[in-house]
Parts: sequence; structure tokens; C-alpha cells
Amino acid sequence: MTTTELLIQQNASSYDWTNKLIENVPFQKWEIIPETIESSISWQVGHLIVSHYFNTIMVIRGHQMDILRQLPIKEYNDYFTVARAEQSSGRFSPEKLLSDLKVMQQKSLEILGTLTSEELETPLEPTPVRHPVATNKFEAIDWNAKHTMYHCGQIGILRRVVDQRFDFGLRLV
Repeated sequence: MTTTELLIQQNASSYDWTNKLIENVPFQKWEIIPETIESSISWQVGHLIVSHYFNTIMVIRGHQMDILRQLPIKEYNDYFTVARAEQSSGRFSPEKLLSDLKVMQQKSLEILGTLTSEELETPLEPTPVRHPVATNKFEAIDWNAKHTMYHCGQIGILRRVVDQRFDFGLRLV
């Protein structure tokens, strides 16, 4: 397995975990903001849309006009990067967020599939905002999988508080 294939597999796996955790939470519970967590499923999903775009698309191949025409990336960035969950609450329907997350995940994996192993060590595409942890494409893609799983942990806690814990299929004997 090449490094590129491994990065694609890791990112696809993190996307699968995200989807498993959020898909069975009723949409009417996506806007609940528990006092101690100060986040919501909606905010987490919106944040992942923006971060997937930044980490695996924009700094890898630059802006993608098909995505910019299809998704409100600027608005998502405004509401799901530094804004608090209360500020984004009710701005976008859970159905739209879930649909856009899946579009972004698909585009992310499509872009990653175009990379050669040699490109992984090349500098990031220039952006107005400096990447917080990466200096090359490998680091940005690797960070995306880690960052996604970090948010999966937050989503798992939110899910448990607002709905029910995730059933991993573990059975006690």
C-alpha cells in the first residue's frame, strides 16, 4: 500500500465513523447545545464540512469552483469556524448539513485520489489563512483524519447527551 493509499484509507475511515455517529441522531436533536459541552451536532457537522474543504481540498489543489457553486462555504466558514454554536443554531437545516457533508467527503476523497506519492511532500497551495499545523500536503491530509476523529469524540459525547450512546456492537458475555 502506498502512502497516498494509506492516507485515503484513513480519511475514508474517519468519514465513515463521522457518518455512523451522526446518521441516527434525530434531526430535531441536532440543535441541542448541552450546557457543559457548548456545541451541537449541527455545529460539529458544519465545522467538519469547512475543515475537510480546507485540509484536503483547498491547501491541496486550491479552490474548487464546483464545490463553491454547490455549497455555501463562506457562510459555513463564518458560522462553523470561530462562531459559537449558539450563533449558528438554526441557520442551516440538519438535512442540508448532512447532505453537504457527504458531498464534501466525496470531493475530498476524489481530490486525494489524484495525488501522487511525490506530491505529498510538496508545499501547501497558498491560502489567505496559514494552516495551523501543516507545511506540506502529507501533513494537511494526515491532520484531516486526526482532526476528524477528534471531532468524532465530541460528536460521540454529544450524541450520548442529546439522544443515546452509540452501540458499537459490543456484547458482554
